[in-house]
Amino acid sequence: MEATPKLIADARVHDLGDGFMVRRMLPVLQVRHVGPFVFFDHIGPARFSAGKGMDVRPHPHIGLATVTWLFDGAIRHRDSLGSMADIYPGEVNWMTAGRGIVHSERTPPEERQSGQKLHGIQVWVALPQTDAEVEPEFHHHDRAALPQIRQPGIEAVLIAGSAYGEHSPVKVFAPMFFLEARLAAGAELSLPQEHAERGVHVVEGAVSWGALDVGATQMAVQAGPSAPPLRAREASRVMLFGGAPLDGERHLWWNFVASTRERIEQAKADWAAQRFGKVRGDEEEFIPLPER
Repeated sequence: MEATPKLIADARVHDLGDGFMVRRMLPVLQVRHVGPFVFFDHIGPARFSAGKGMDVRPHPHIGLATVTWLFDGAIRHRDSLGSMADIYPGEVNWMTAGRGIVHSERTPPEERQSGQKLHGIQVWVALPQTDAEVEPEFHHHDRAALPQIRQPGIEAVLIAGSAYGEHSPVKVFAPMFFLEARLAAGAELSLPQEHAERGVHVVEGAVSWGALDVGATQMAVQAGPSAPPLRAREASRVMLFGGAPLDGERHLWWNFVASTRERIEQAKADWAAQRFGKVRGDEEEFIPLPER
């Protein structure tokens, strides 16, 4: 990445049905990762009618941590450790896959019955090579546990990592930062200088990052010892993220992240043979291994 902020232009939009759109911001051809962030999805906004909802059947992960952050709606997480947690806006679900975990994500019964909005961000954070095979874990953090950062015209919450002199209680494995920030029109915000790689995703509104204009649903990235500040051209909600460079390239195939292709092939074989375990409370379904 360059010292000058660069706009990512080729994000892909997937229609999952019932008006549920997902915008894949990372990885793309231009940028494979920003710090440890190897995957970044902007989900929604969507509105499900009564009786409808999100149903991501049980599926496996290795070599990463998944993070869910919602603006609207609710998602029920279940996994093969026996964890079950409903996540709401302002709360964090952090799942460390390590050597292997299976989880499902579904609309909780109450929200499914009445219908709901769903809007949020889901990211994958690659684990350092020395931690890629750690025991899987799941942690839920309420909004009261997360540091709040307030500056003139700015309200931000530190989801994970460290920034602006604050540290999130979420367990991470390498230097990183992940924040949601709301900026009033004209407000200016410096990005964390202690992290070498940085990304900005505009959820709503429009900002200028140095000489670069970044609009709603767009992302820009930058690396170097310093970064120009953000300036809100209108009231905006942005996600800020990044960290130290990865300790080597990663292979991504389906839901697997690994430093070698051999580890990916082993995970494929394990899932095909159903050696990963079952999601407790959601044992009847699963997503088959893709053919390609």
